[in-house]
Amino acid sequence: MISRIDLRGDALPEGGALRDLLPRAEFDVEAALEKVRPICEDVHHRGTAALIDYAEKFDGVKLSQVRVDPSAIKAALEQLDPAVRAALEESIRRARIVHAEQRRAEHTTQVVPGGTVTEKWVPVGRVGLYAPGGRSVYPSSVVMNVVPAQEAGVQSIALASPPQAEFSGLPHPTILAACALLGVDEVYAAGGAQAVAMFAYGTQECAPANMVTGPGNIWVAAAKRYFTGKIGIDTEAGPTEIAVLADSTADPVHVAADLISQAEHDPLAAAVLVTDSEELAAAVEKELEAQVAVTKHIEDRIRPALAGKQSAIVLVDGLEDGLRVVDAYGAEHLEIQAADAAAWADRVRNAGAIFVGPWAPVSLGDYCAGSNHVLPTGGCACHSSGLSVQSFLRGIHIVDYTRDALAEVTHHVVTLAEAEDLPAHGAALKARFGWKVPGK
Repeated sequence: MISRIDLRGDALPEGGALRDLLPRAEFDVEAALEKVRPICEDVHHRGTAALIDYAEKFDGVKLSQVRVDPSAIKAALEQLDPAVRAALEESIRRARIVHAEQRRAEHTTQVVPGGTVTEKWVPVGRVGLYAPGGRSVYPSSVVMNVVPAQEAGVQSIALASPPQAEFSGLPHPTILAACALLGVDEVYAAGGAQAVAMFAYGTQECAPANMVTGPGNIWVAAAKRYFTGKIGIDTEAGPTEIAVLADSTADPVHVAADLISQAEHDPLAAAVLVTDSEELAAAVEKELEAQVAVTKHIEDRIRPALAGKQSAIVLVDGLEDGLRVVDAYGAEHLEIQAADAAAWADRVRNAGAIFVGPWAPVSLGDYCAGSNHVLPTGGCACHSSGLSVQSFLRGIHIVDYTRDALAEVTHHVVTLAEAEDLPAHGAALKARFGWKVPGK
């Protein structure tokens, strides 16, 4: 069901050579880019009419408008299963606790007497958030996108999710109910690249946004790449990943269950176990067979994901080598199930989020840990972070110098300007002092 990669016996290679030995899903955003380009430009030119046509073509629904009537959002909350409502409310509560602590404060630094630089943090004006609605529906992603945007102070928040034929062309009612719980009443029945284009260009119904965030399929990722530079984006999210760094103390039942939990997202989902224990590897293989047999989504998602080239059990000589492997892999979700798990977790350099010990499974982070589950994939954790309040803030420097403070440094500015053959830069300071460099 899942392959093995044996890295024992020889010294592990460095850098890219090690990364190349590790499993990874094929996710060709560049190829998809050419297919989404005409869709995006069609939305640019025809606006709402294009979105209605794509809803019929891709989602099988005929819409009269793309924006969801607020009454439908309210009705979805009223009809929501009370247990689901309670779970969403707890997810929101915990997410707010964590994200409220992320807000940065304005800070002023006195560089010299009379010269200060203040950094203030300003939220983006308007964001478009995307909640997937393909194989599965993710009200949790509504929480994970809306909460940090609200805690950052974003004043205008809109959300898009694909129209569902089963629900008369509206987004899934649980998505709408989550929006209601969060106070978001601007919702659009739009999916895929066309939803990103709606936020980037604006339409007759939807004002353009400064930024688009949220997970999605390859078409959403390609559209984000297409609009990079025109709008801000969080990340080009690829298929979900879990890596587990484990030793002989790990419970194979837990490890197998956690690998399966991510494999059920998508046939391209990656499930990777890195261990120095042959016995654990064998026990996990046995558990995978047993647990997969009694779960859901077996043939369309879980078996293809576990059997795919993106999933494997990686055997190493020891956890030191295992640490090097998971750092090279840079997983979206990394679990540490080993003795002294917290100490190992503290040494990890590359991961979207780290889950420590047997009682912090990835599923907790997906819903109710308080952390954010919109995380970098495809190895991007080596340079990118998960979604947070900071994602929606811009740092602005405010420079305030007195005449004396400027005079004290003018000769340095003039010298550097002339060294770069930009004499007008120096002249901008000389003009303030009668064209004489102070101190000379």
